[in-house]
Order: sequence, then C-alpha cells, then structure tokens
Amino acid sequence: MAIEIIVDSGCDLTVQQAQQMNLILLPFVVRIGNTDYLDRVSLSAEEFYEKLIEETELPKTSQISPYAYQEAVNSVKQRGNQALIITITSRLSGSHRNALLAAQQAQKDVVVIDSLSASIGEQLLVKRACQLRDEGRTLLEMETILNDEKKYIHIIALLDTLEYLKKGGRISKAASIAGSLLGIRPVIKAVGGQIEVIGKARGSRSGNNLLIQEVVNSGGIRFDMPYALAYSGLSDRRLQKYIADSRPLYEGKTDSFPISICGSTIGTYAGPEAVICAWFANKPCTKNT
Repeated sequence: MAIEIIVDSGCDLTVQQAQQMNLILLPFVVRIGNTDYLDRVSLSAEEFYEKLIEETELPKTSQISPYAYQEAVNSVKQRGNQALIITITSRLSGSHRNALLAAQQAQKDVVVIDSLSASIGEQLLVKRACQLRDEGRTLLEMETILNDEKKYIHIIALLDTLEYLKKGGRISKAASIAGSLLGIRPVIKAVGGQIEVIGKARGSRSGNNLLIQEVVNSGGIRFDMPYALAYSGLSDRRLQKYIADSRPLYEGKTDSFPISICGSTIGTYAGPEAVICAWFANKPCTKNT
C-alpha cells in the first residue's frame, strides 16, 4: 500500500513540479473581475500579476471545497493506497477544515497535516513529506515527524507594502501603518500560522539586512533539509539583490537556491515586489527567535 500526498496550490509549486514529485495538486479558485480561474492551472503566476496590476479591485480567493478533497481521497483509495494531505495554514484558509471533513468520511488511511504556513513555507513541508515517502516511512511515522519538524520552518518576507494584506483582511488596519510611509518596506513573519509584522526598513538593503538577521537569530539554515526562496510580481530583481547581499549565509554550503514565483493564492495578499525566504532552522519558529 503506497502513500499518496495531496497538496494545495498555496504551496507555490507549479503543475509540472507537482507531477515530477508525484503529488496530487488541488488548485485554489481565484476570482478576478467576473471571471474565476484555477490557480496554476488556468492562470499562470505571470498572467495573474499582469491582471493584478490592471484591476482596481483585489482578487478574491476561495478555499478548496470538501468535495474536491473527497474526490482526491476517493481516487487514492480506489488505487488501494493511503493519503497524506498537507494544507495551507488553517489560520488563513478554511481548506484545512474541509480536508478534515474528507478524512472523517474516509474513516481510515487518511492523515491531514496543517502546515501552519503558506507559499514556500508550506512547500518545504511538502518536500520533506516526499523525502519521507521515498524513504518508505509509514503514514503514522510521516504524521509524527512532519508535525514535529514543521515547528522548525521559518518563513519571512520583505514586502513592498502591507496594503494587499490589509485589503484582504489578513492583517489589521493598525498593523498596516508599519508600511504606509513612503519608502518603508515591511518585514513579515509567519508565527503559529499567523502573520506578524516584525520590522520595517527604508530601502532594499536595510530590508535585506533584516531578513539576514532573522536567519542568524534562528540558528541558521539547515542545508541538509529543504530550503527555498520566492518572489512575487513580474521581475525577480529584488530577490537577486537579496541573494547577493546574503552571500555569507550560504557561501560554501550551496551553489543555488530553489526559487519559486508566488501564485495568485499568496500573491493576492503579498502583492508584487515581495521577497520571501523559507528554511528549516535549528531553533523552532517563535515570536522571538
């Protein structure tokens, strides 16, 4: 009996990457204007940012339905296999709850894990799950290991503005003041599945220094575990600047970083021109790393 892994498009893997990793990828639905799109399926990340710039209203994202999870689980069980579902943080989406409903209906051989993260933070947990699956771990072993190790995933981002998070109701109006001044770029962090503003910087270099300091405070990057970088928008120029500025963190340890472009699920709230870093650290992710 094999283990099949079901994930959502909030992990910012492309359809092609998901296929290569033998994942079942369920897309979020994103409404732009009067049209609904399937994240990563009928709407690429690049197309999304082109539309985001053109539209005056913020796109709306819909959680993955219980039916979509049930269909995916049924297909796995029809093949005589077990299912491991990894979801975007339950603090930002009802998708986790819907996955639990599908697992309850299946009654056995289905495990649901709340990543307590999103974008490449969720992606790291998915990649770790693939490693454990390929090692031949049991479903129970995978559940135990992933729920323990997810505490060590750190994800931080340097945004261009908090305006998109505020409009989408993912952060309070008061918190959004941190990024309202001209030239100020907010730094946010996912802690316990929720978004917190942990700093503000004037200019890219100052922002990059804050990101670098967060990595140092966490005890550094575990290069024996998955790690990744991402950006939002139509250009990766700010990400490339961060990679150059943070060279001391990785020089001699890796020659390259896996890089993703945020899709519409996360890009709707991050907005364009964001730089995102995610890694397994030596210290668990807390309010004060």
